[in-house]
Amino acid sequence: MTHLDFDLFRLDQAQRTVLQGDTPLQLSGRAFDVLWALASADGKMVSKGELISQIWPDQIVQENTLHVQISALRKFLQDKVGDDLILTVPGRGYRLTASRASKQTPARAKVIAVLPFRNMSGDPDQGYFVDGMVEDIITGLARVRWFSVVGRNSTFAYRDRQIAPAQAGEELGARYILDGSIRKAGSRIRITAELTDAETGLQLWGERYDRILEDIFALQDELTMNVVGAIEPTIRRAEIDRVRRRRPESLDAYDLVLRAMPYLHSYRATEIDAAKALLKRALKLEPGYPAAHASIALCYHACFSWGGLREEDRIAAVEHAYAGSADITDDASALGICGFVLSLDGKDHVAAGKLFDRALALSRSDMFTLLFSSIAASWLGDGDVAVERANRALKLSPFDPLNYLAFNAIGIAGISGGRYGEAHEAATRSIRINPGFCVSHAIGVAGLMGLGLERDAREAASRLLKLDPQFSIARFATTVGINRDVFGRFANFWRAAGIPES
Repeated sequence: MTHLDFDLFRLDQAQRTVLQGDTPLQLSGRAFDVLWALASADGKMVSKGELISQIWPDQIVQENTLHVQISALRKFLQDKVGDDLILTVPGRGYRLTASRASKQTPARAKVIAVLPFRNMSGDPDQGYFVDGMVEDIITGLARVRWFSVVGRNSTFAYRDRQIAPAQAGEELGARYILDGSIRKAGSRIRITAELTDAETGLQLWGERYDRILEDIFALQDELTMNVVGAIEPTIRRAEIDRVRRRRPESLDAYDLVLRAMPYLHSYRATEIDAAKALLKRALKLEPGYPAAHASIALCYHACFSWGGLREEDRIAAVEHAYAGSADITDDASALGICGFVLSLDGKDHVAAGKLFDRALALSRSDMFTLLFSSIAASWLGDGDVAVERANRALKLSPFDPLNYLAFNAIGIAGISGGRYGEAHEAATRSIRINPGFCVSHAIGVAGLMGLGLERDAREAASRLLKLDPQFSIARFATTVGINRDVFGRFANFWRAAGIPES
């Protein structure tokens, strides 16, 4: 064995080097030997005597010499990952708390393989169409930068094989397997698709699409976008659940970002603080990580909007948004989130619009971009764009837990366009998804006032103020009052319903 992987590192015994990603790190010879011995034990304790005999064979060495190397190694690891990965077993020895498998597990977990779909048409000549659909799906999934897609040359080797998802996942190094079938008959086409967790064998998602075969290229685009848009949130949720189950000592920057996500959209102070702590650790491990910058920008946006309007929070949100949207960033989700923060907190609507355009050029079905750009567009008064993107998000992933944002965008656009019934219905559906988010309640209050239901609106306003006693017109105007006509209509309804000015 000449290589060992653990946590964020790869040890190369032949070259006697330590790699963090693609970066070689400097580590003295004896400290490297200690690290190799501990990593080889795969999380088990190695006694002091064993370490001394392995590293200094045929020499008489005092324990203090081993302590010096352990101390140097501890400092080395803490500088790189921010944690002490070496556990001292008093009086006995040492144990590396990150096992050798911890690097490989998340690597496979981020991989999806799209197997060749079965041609159910009964016409072998339709194989070109089936393969073309699968290639389009692979290309679309490849634009979602937080996971990897196995190339077509590898997966197409399975065209004429019947294989279980578990075996395909093992052979291809993939955690998720997407397969399905296509039947084309006359002027109609039917496509079925299933997403399976190769490790557990559980089906995570499945759908059937029936279409009339008219414009074949437009149909291919639509179906590809639907499949990609639907399975991306499914994998995201599965990955978050997977990370929650993993033991804490096996974290890397990717896992830290995933761990932060359940807290990220709650807008509750304690949960936002928990997300920030995880994301700061991720950025310490990988300072240029776009997803971490975007996520922590959203945290600071929440702190600014709902935590006292502190200028330092607004500045931090904008700085991280710019960092997460650098020219080299090709993470569509990060670009979409950063655009949202720059629009609301930075009031840089031109830059935000360019980021939304870049994100959707990378992935037309990126849920984060569709949701956050719809919110930004709604407060800017661009109701048509807001509703179109919100509805596209709802169509692509009808059960996404973030869909309360889509309904809020529709509600805001409804109020500004005088469609009060539509706004109230959207707010009601948003509240069902996320009952603790006060903005949804505020939109509902405005919708009821627009419908002339003042008594109901006042009761809804009372519930809103009970949920968030600090909610006021002036406070909310600081973050979303970017179009006076749009916000002014909300403000008038809220005043009439009894919501305080400040």
